[in-house]
Formats: sequence, structure tokens, C-alpha cells
Amino acid sequence: MSPAPTVNGQVIGQAHYATRAVLERLLAGSGTTFHQCVALNAIADSDGTIERRRLADRMTATLKIAGPAAESTLSELVGAGLLAELPGSEPQLTLTAAGRELHRTTSAGTAGITARLYADLPAEDLATAGRVLTVVTARANAVLAEG
Repeated sequence: MSPAPTVNGQVIGQAHYATRAVLERLLAGSGTTFHQCVALNAIADSDGTIERRRLADRMTATLKIAGPAAESTLSELVGAGLLAELPGSEPQLTLTAAGRELHRTTSAGTAGITARLYADLPAEDLATAGRVLTVVTARANAVLAEG
């Protein structure tokens, strides 16, 4: 039996890209992109409505994409009828019925994928991995903030 690989950026990246590829295959069936899925999840996490600027900022921070790319994704979702813009001094976006349904189906598919990928991993191993990856993410974000 070979020894367990050392956890490093390469191993973490391989897990990320393999998992993302599985998710993107699921999303392809609905014509949804990964970035669009992230935006829909963020709005759903905010009870279905969020300030447009706050959502764009959240996307740039979590996905490490430029502001115009986040704004483009939001415009695509509005254009597809998955989000609606609410007027006001601070423009807000809200899930439409179609957006809620798409989020529901992609969330169910994602839950199935997650269950399959993590099925027999011990809870204590997952908790340790979660703690370690949270620290690594915070440190990487600090490095990025340094410029």
C-alpha cells in the first residue's frame, strides 16, 4: 500500500478540479455555468434577495474573479429570467420562480454528488480537512490582500 500523499496545493487543486468537473457536468444539463451556480447559491443563502453590489463583491472574493466578470454573470442570470432586478437606491436582485426551481434542482443534484464523493469518509477526517482548508484559505486571502 502506498503512503498517503502529502497535502499541498497540488493535491488540493486536483481535488478541486475533479470535483468541479463533476459539478459542471451536472450543470451542463441545465445550461448553467459554475459562476452562475455560485451566484444562485449566494442569493438563495440570502433568502432569495440580495443587493447586487454585495453579491458581485461576494463573487469576486470567493471565486477570485474580476468585478466585470461577476457583473457579467449577474447580467446573464437576469437576461435568462433566473433573477429579477428590484429598483431602488441600492439595486437588489431576487430569484424568479425559474431561478428558484433551477436552484432547487441543482442543489438536489449537488447533494447527490456530495453524498457519493464523501460517502465513507470518517466524520473526524472531514472535520480536520475542513479546519485545515479554512486556515489555508484565510492565509492565501491574506497574501492576496498584501498586494
